[in-house]
Amino acid sequence: MFEAISSPYLVNFDGSFSHDTFPTLVEGGVKNKSLKKQLRQEVKHLHDLQRVFYAHDRHALLLVFQAMDAAGKDSTIRAVMSGINPAGCQVFSFKKPSSRELDHDFLWRTTCSLPERGRIGIFNRSYYEEVLVVRVHPEYLKYQQLPASLDLNNVWEQRFESIRDFEKHMSRNGTVILKFWLNVSREEQRKRFLSRLDEPEKNWKFSANDVVERGYWNDYMSAYAEALKATSRPWAPWYAIPADNKPYMRLTVARIIRETLESLAIEYPKIDAKEQARFNEMRELLVSE
Repeated sequence: MFEAISSPYLVNFDGSFSHDTFPTLVEGGVKNKSLKKQLRQEVKHLHDLQRVFYAHDRHALLLVFQAMDAAGKDSTIRAVMSGINPAGCQVFSFKKPSSRELDHDFLWRTTCSLPERGRIGIFNRSYYEEVLVVRVHPEYLKYQQLPASLDLNNVWEQRFESIRDFEKHMSRNGTVILKFWLNVSREEQRKRFLSRLDEPEKNWKFSANDVVERGYWNDYMSAYAEALKATSRPWAPWYAIPADNKPYMRLTVARIIRETLESLAIEYPKIDAKEQARFNEMRELLVSE
């Protein structure tokens, strides 16, 4: 099975994660202009690697993005994947579940959207909402038509177990899983919300409910800490990416994806001697026309 690429933002596999130990901003002398230039290079590398990945057709790649509102999920996906052939990439967003989805187990709706071999699947939010927003708002459980015998005291650990089993099954069958928590600070979120209110072209991004949810900040941080330490594994790692500086965040995500693809030893399919002989015949026919 795939094993995680090393990074200072890799969440440990020993269950010792605390959100306070991961920075939301990395201080340093690197200018945003330089970061954007480096990102363009990473995007070019991803373009080349994705072509080989698609042709190799032995793995799927699942990228999971989770974050508080205004952390930059949409813009990061757009910036990092800008060079990827759309034919080899799928993006799915998961918000409030439909009545049909609530008639199934909590993993069902995302399972239906998993990427095929050779393709990159991107989840903008995911099945992790069921141990994040639902944990912060446990009253949502009453809409999920769960068995009356469900032990509400153990439901979160049971869901963590289901997620771990699900991700291990995917990994065993060739899906490489990378999970990114875009770790934005409360103060930076406040500034971005104000920007959405103050700039007319950003008004459409704002929802009053975003501010309501902000009131549960500490509860969300606790839920993230529990989810990440319970489900970060070598075959399905979490990376807690500093998100206060968007250029740094995007470059870091792109670099982890690129290094992961390089670690897979993917290559264009090779043809055997029989196929080569047939190709030579076809070449002669085409040349002789």
